[in-house]
Amino acid sequence: MANYANVSETKIRVRYQETDQMGVVYHANYLTWFEVGRTEWIRSYGISYQQMEQKGLLLPVVDIHCKYMHPARYDDEVIVRTSIADLSGGKIAFKYDVVHAETETVLCKGSSVHLWVNKEMKRVNLKQAYPELYGTLAQIFAVERG
Repeated sequence: MANYANVSETKIRVRYQETDQMGVVYHANYLTWFEVGRTEWIRSYGISYQQMEQKGLLLPVVDIHCKYMHPARYDDEVIVRTSIADLSGGKIAFKYDVVHAETETVLCKGSSVHLWVNKEMKRVNLKQAYPELYGTLAQIFAVERG
């Protein structure tokens, strides 16, 4: 994994079980790859999902989109590029580009929106409840926007 300009890059090798009868990656696997990219993006900034959950903070997906452009096939190496698309005290959104590692062909583009909630699934204002974490994410987001 590499990190540059606040975009996390996660490499994934397409496994046979991820392909369908046509020999291409089954569409739902891209959503799993988004999760892998998001988890690694968070980890690249010294935070982990596990640490957030231990603090009682959860990030359920409330909206997700994926635009498929080109197929990935068995044994291809792909790169999931992940960054923040939006941030507020109540939610965070990520954007994803999945590219073929060798050709840099964009295979799909996507996004996901997550709410900040506690273990009881009650919404949390991150800016108020965890100002240090919010500050870190806001700083990263500001750099990403340029």
